[in-house]
Amino acid sequence: MVKKADIPKHIIDTAFALAAERGWRDLSLAEIAEAAKVPLSTLYPLYPSKQAIIEGFADHVDAAVMAEEDGEAGEVGEGPALDRLFDVLMRRFEAMQPQREAIGAILQDQLRDPLSVCCGLARLRRSMAAMLETAGFSTTGLRGIVRIKGISAIYLSTLRVWLRDDSEDMAKTMASLDKQLKRADAMLGRWASRRAGGAAG
Repeated sequence: MVKKADIPKHIIDTAFALAAERGWRDLSLAEIAEAAKVPLSTLYPLYPSKQAIIEGFADHVDAAVMAEEDGEAGEVGEGPALDRLFDVLMRRFEAMQPQREAIGAILQDQLRDPLSVCCGLARLRRSMAAMLETAGFSTTGLRGIVRIKGISAIYLSTLRVWLRDDSEDMAKTMASLDKQLKRADAMLGRWASRRAGGAAG
């Protein structure tokens, strides 16, 4: 019996397991509920659509990354700005690693659906804003918008590498992310410059 507090994560885990096994596009909420051994009447208020399940997963990943940052010694903004952003994004990939096969299957099916792509990009911007803030970068104003768009592009490019990365320590993913962050810093100048007081402004 799944504890009530664990039901949301149990539903997400079940849905992603089914996606890895059978694909995502034709999977129904009723099938997810049956596999999770949860009544549809319980699942639906939590996740009224499969997109809501994906967003729930993203929320869990965002929270895990931010919680790990909260547990780190030192203040936000300590150390080189790009290094902090690299660490935050790599922790995100590490948090997603157990679901990599499912994520690949979901993305493959979502790319065939323009509406899902639009929803996914909107959710991506939210997550990338959270990652930037976690690393000590402001996401307000025009500079914040540019940062969110820039890091979203870098993340998506690195995501493609991560999905194919068969190294034990995600070395290919780390190399790709490091290269792209440095290239972005060189192209955009001091986009990673830091405010007085330590945080990136």
